[in-house]
Amino acid sequence: MMGKTLLQKLLLVFTAILLIIPISVYAASKDKNNVDDPKTPVFKDASVHDPSVIKVDETFYVFGSHLAAAKSNDLMQWEQVASGATSDNPLFEDVVKELKETFDWAQSDTLWAADVIQLEDGKFYMYYNACKGDSPRSALGVAVADNVEGPYKDMGIILKSGMWDQPSEDGTIYDATIHPNAVDPDVFFDKDGKLWMMYGSYSGGIFIMEMDPKTAKPIPGQGYGKKLLGGNHSRIEGAYVLYSPETDYYYMYLSFGGLDAVGGYNMRVVRSKNPDGPYYDAEGNDMINVKADPSLPLFDDKSIEPYGVKVMGNHLFDRKIGDPGNGIGTGYVSPGHNSAYYDPETGEHFLIFHARFPGQGEMHEIRVHQMFMNQDGWPVVAPYRYAGETLDKVQREDLIGDYKLINHGKEISAEIKKSVDIQLTKNNKVTGDVTGTWKKTGHNTAQLTIDGAQYDGVFLRQYDLTSKTYVMTFSALSSKGIAIWGSKVPTRSDKQIVADVAADLDLGDTSNVINDLTLPTEATRDTVISWATSNPEVVSETGEITRPAAGSESARATLTATVKKGTETATKTFAIAVLPLKAGGELAHYTFDGELTDSLGKASAGTITGDRIDNSGGTIGFAEGVNGKAAAFDGSSGIRLPNGLISSNTYSVSYWVKPDQLTPFTTTFFGARDSSNWLSLVPMGPVGNQTMIWSGTSWYDAVTGMTIKAGEWTHLAFTVDNGQIAVYVNGEEKFNRGGFPNVFTTTNGTFGLGVNWWDTPYKGLIDELQVFEGALTPEQIAEMNKN
Repeated sequence: MMGKTLLQKLLLVFTAILLIIPISVYAASKDKNNVDDPKTPVFKDASVHDPSVIKVDETFYVFGSHLAAAKSNDLMQWEQVASGATSDNPLFEDVVKELKETFDWAQSDTLWAADVIQLEDGKFYMYYNACKGDSPRSALGVAVADNVEGPYKDMGIILKSGMWDQPSEDGTIYDATIHPNAVDPDVFFDKDGKLWMMYGSYSGGIFIMEMDPKTAKPIPGQGYGKKLLGGNHSRIEGAYVLYSPETDYYYMYLSFGGLDAVGGYNMRVVRSKNPDGPYYDAEGNDMINVKADPSLPLFDDKSIEPYGVKVMGNHLFDRKIGDPGNGIGTGYVSPGHNSAYYDPETGEHFLIFHARFPGQGEMHEIRVHQMFMNQDGWPVVAPYRYAGETLDKVQREDLIGDYKLINHGKEISAEIKKSVDIQLTKNNKVTGDVTGTWKKTGHNTAQLTIDGAQYDGVFLRQYDLTSKTYVMTFSALSSKGIAIWGSKVPTRSDKQIVADVAADLDLGDTSNVINDLTLPTEATRDTVISWATSNPEVVSETGEITRPAAGSESARATLTATVKKGTETATKTFAIAVLPLKAGGELAHYTFDGELTDSLGKASAGTITGDRIDNSGGTIGFAEGVNGKAAAFDGSSGIRLPNGLISSNTYSVSYWVKPDQLTPFTTTFFGARDSSNWLSLVPMGPVGNQTMIWSGTSWYDAVTGMTIKAGEWTHLAFTVDNGQIAVYVNGEEKFNRGGFPNVFTTTNGTFGLGVNWWDTPYKGLIDELQVFEGALTPEQIAEMNKN
């Protein structure tokens, strides 16, 4: 077996040879893909937050937070191995009992980012850690196993932090602004065979300690070790070191910002000639000086924002109307807490991280991108996920054309950077939304000068998931540590573009319109769309509708779109039928008395799902409820309610829940127009673990200020009245505010209990679900709570 440790030691054999070979981007590599007939890659995804990689024989493993793990033979198809810090997790015989001291010290019931390494004795050592979360009270320990998949046996805690007003590991009184948070370990061998552990997070920064490879523990007398960067609660974490024989540098990868979907998480890298520093960024800044300003509010990002080489942040290769493929495009939200891998046989570098996705909330998955060293010895990251591609010689004529460009900048922000349109012209100009020059400087090396800044990197043919085709890309880095990416799009004439836009232009189901229509006025490559209506009393040329009174017939009109680019035009018509208003009243009542039918006979019966709302194969039982029986959810199943259950912007939902357990983001009631527009009532939500209504339509949080209890019946209800939302717990109003998004603008929305498209299914009971047209009063909600 060849683990993280042994691979790192083998690098010594290759270092002397590789250092006299030119950087690999100047030489063609053997292409694993047949360029003339490339194969469509197959991906299988798994969820491991904060994935740390180790290769054993021919299998890659990643270990991460919440005792999650997954494995893959090709970095593309991942199989979940374990998840959840529970007694049945196969990585330990019983982690709850085994690590009781750790959980007790950290006042936590879960684990944070783990790291696994193989030492010289052939055994596997897992460096685990737990943290209270709202303070740096943490414990970091090590466990050992004969097999990488466990079971691991605890060897004890090796570091603690957060011991307020008490002596810390270095003998001084613990101070969170200067002492580290004992989390996020990365244990590695340097090129000389010495073992190190880098660790730390917010609070005092990132530290490194020398380790004893025989005991797997720190060499005594180091206290917390040597500080490398951060401090004053700066939001820098997830340090991971990879030595590259190609450049003879140690690269420390870091995540800046907050890890959630609105935290602006982004990956950066700094480097050093020594494993224990000093580390510098591309502008030569010594990272030991990078920390938050103590005079500014806690978690001050502006102080750290200028530093480090930002290799990836929030982004979206924005698919516009008329572009190939479907959906909104390809991109990530808050990608980060990565590990990295160097293959000594191929010379390939890989970045392994977790990512969230535009419009999909806190759902996260493992992603792997290939990296290449540019002419300055800095890693540039391939724009798209790894699909087996390798660096090959490219022809200049294949580089000329239209591209979507992303500039990752240096910001720490929740903003998603969308692509802009540029052209690489035959005369080596960059035109379009930015201007400059470009050139091919070697077999596959790229140099672009944009708005006066020079960027160096590579051209690479990659698989684009949106268009489902192989496209030319580039990835390059400036001397200020700013990354740019480009993705080529097909060359099209104005006539072809207009035809593409007209064919792609879609308003959805216009036969049952209940809300104002969104009429796009722009499309790909600066194409313009204008609108005309046959009956402005039904629908205006800007999409505003007028619904007939309740009991009336549908009103009809025709919308005509005119698509124009240059002198080319095309038209497309849409028949519009606007439904009458609904009368108020109860729409459905699911009593769950041994069946999933609506007792009113107005709505269809619910259907059983698997662990996601579109999956099958689950089981729903029945148990004693509030009134008669209740639906029993086993934690791997759900109920899909009829499509279109709610189809207005004024409605009410009421039901009872008795959760067996509380898990983050798990839904009880879920409704969605699509994957970007949804609401979810979660017993434990993303804001302080509170019970809340959470909507991804505009990231709206309707928090209750409390968390319901497991093992107890609780009545939950919410009402929406044209943007005014109220949330009730046990008949008491806990939230009431305006600005809630209009989620259900169609008659075929998706609805479910206990499941959605992304998160851990609900485990427990649900009873007496009632859905109403119109917003109930507080008095009516209180009366329902008495049942």
